Amino acid sequence: MKLLTATTRYYIRLTVGLFVLASGLLYLGFDRALRTEVEELLVNRQLHIEKQVARGLALPAPAFADNLDRSPRPRPLGFSDTLLLDPVEGEMVPYRQLTFRLPLARTVRTPEWVTLRKSLVETDDVLAVVLGVMVGALALLLGGVVAINYWLALRLWAPFQHTLAALRSYDLQRHQPLGLPMPIIDEFGELNQALNTLSKRLVRDYESLRQFTENAAHETQTPLAIIQAKLEQLLQAPALQNDEAAATLLGETLSATQRLSRLHQSLTLLTRLENHQFAPAQAVPVQLDQLLRDRVAMLEPLLEARQVLLTLHADPPLPALMLHPGLADSLLQNLLHNAIKHNHPGGRVDVLLNRRVLEISNTGPALTADPAQFFERFRKHNAASDSPGLGLSIAQHICAYYGFGIEYVFTQAGNRHTLRVQFC
Repeated sequence: MKLLTATTRYYIRLTVGLFVLASGLLYLGFDRALRTEVEELLVNRQLHIEKQVARGLALPAPAFADNLDRSPRPRPLGFSDTLLLDPVEGEMVPYRQLTFRLPLARTVRTPEWVTLRKSLVETDDVLAVVLGVMVGALALLLGGVVAINYWLALRLWAPFQHTLAALRSYDLQRHQPLGLPMPIIDEFGELNQALNTLSKRLVRDYESLRQFTENAAHETQTPLAIIQAKLEQLLQAPALQNDEAAATLLGETLSATQRLSRLHQSLTLLTRLENHQFAPAQAVPVQLDQLLRDRVAMLEPLLEARQVLLTLHADPPLPALMLHPGLADSLLQNLLHNAIKHNHPGGRVDVLLNRRVLEISNTGPALTADPAQFFERFRKHNAASDSPGLGLSIAQHICAYYGFGIEYVFTQAGNRHTLRVQFC
């Protein structure tokens, strides 16, 4: 719920509550005042009639038959309300009446009770007009409250909306702080100042992290490459031909160094993906079907060594995707290597590619964990594997970078492992 809507609701509730209370009090006040006027009129008529009777004069003739009623039988004295039929309108009309007993006089020899009446139609009409005016005032008041709130939203809240738009479009990769202006409203000015300070810190920290990542990748990769080359040269030394223990130790050291180099490259790639260090301008049209065929051809020795059969189904022609060439190659390499390495001798790998999906399905051991966990870092199918366990995590980050969907599905029938990348 927006802030304007919330405040408007409170304003409307307060206004309606006050209106109902004021209308009720005003109605009761007007009703009481009008009835008091009617009662005073009836009392004045009673005094006039009593004076007439005391002088020995006849009772005055009423203007209407309903206004005065005489009866020799006793009636309840005082004020009361009644309904009488209006012969013209054909409906019941409310009356206020006053009943009193005439004093005995020369013209009145027997007791007599007189009832004076006054129509309350005029009173009801006045109350209806008052209520109509109150309802109209409420409508105008509510409309004014809503209008002024929206006017305030457009005028006073304009700096806040500008700040939100700047935050939505802010890109840390531009290496520039927000640079929000200082509005005349103090609260919005403090907010923009805090956001400007925060964005400057983010840019500074991001630049430091980017430089550290690049320096660390460069400075550590070079010594690793030198160590790996020296170990390979050392393994070719004639002195080791007769020293099997030393040759074995050096071979294990070389294997660990190669593994460390692969781990370093994978972590560097993950860090660059998380920090969005691949500029969109570096993306080029990539024919994914051709890149997939090239990658499968390069993996033929590995497929033969592991006795795995790979079948490729690609729907021609496929549109090119705007991708970073290195990321596209890394995505295919990690998915295919995962399907081959976690297979068994005589197993199968089925690859399907069309304009909507890339699906790689392979046979393999049954799973005992949630397939979604294998997208986590250093999570492996087999704990004894020499793989660093970063392949699927890298694939997931590449898909997230380009807005692709990726999922891992395991089917019990045939122990099929399926990795599916949705392009749209």
